[in-house]
Amino acid sequence: MSDASPPTPPKPPEEQGHWERRIETALWNSRFLVMLAVIPSLLGSLILFIVGTVDILKVVADVLGYYLLGGTQDIHDTLVPDIIIAVDIYLIAIVLLIFGLGVYRLFVSRIDQAEVRYPRHPFNVASLDQLKDKIARVVILAVIIEFFRAVVDIRFATPLDAIYLALSVLALAAAIYLMGLGHKGE
Repeated sequence: MSDASPPTPPKPPEEQGHWERRIETALWNSRFLVMLAVIPSLLGSLILFIVGTVDILKVVADVLGYYLLGGTQDIHDTLVPDIIIAVDIYLIAIVLLIFGLGVYRLFVSRIDQAEVRYPRHPFNVASLDQLKDKIARVVILAVIIEFFRAVVDIRFATPLDAIYLALSVLALAAAIYLMGLGHKGE
């Protein structure tokens, strides 16, 4: 048996003292301090989306210039790494977006449009653990993309290098599989 009594309900404002009400109002409003993290995160996300898009447009211009205008600079060595870098930039932008909107939703206010229209949207997080989990999944994807960017530039010196690469790819595949097992119900 538990001797714990149920928690006392909060006092209505008319039962609070003047200073108690002011202090509690100030404490409650301090949650808006998270906006110092939310706004820069959203701005950083916007900047990264712009940078990634400009990088992709440069790749498109290079490809068009090479094939349609008979450009002399060979694009084959830089095409895949440039696209992989742009995808990596987009993934980091998504991390900042999920972080900014998730922190806003957890500490300031729910985003009503998302709650009503898209209740299972990635931006709708219910706890810090869920926010960390969503961010971690995108970060893992970014790390995998970065790994493949590095793999593109690898020149094998020995057969052992190829075995190390194969083991690395196998480890990544296993990590993705295990990550998927943990999120089957979503």
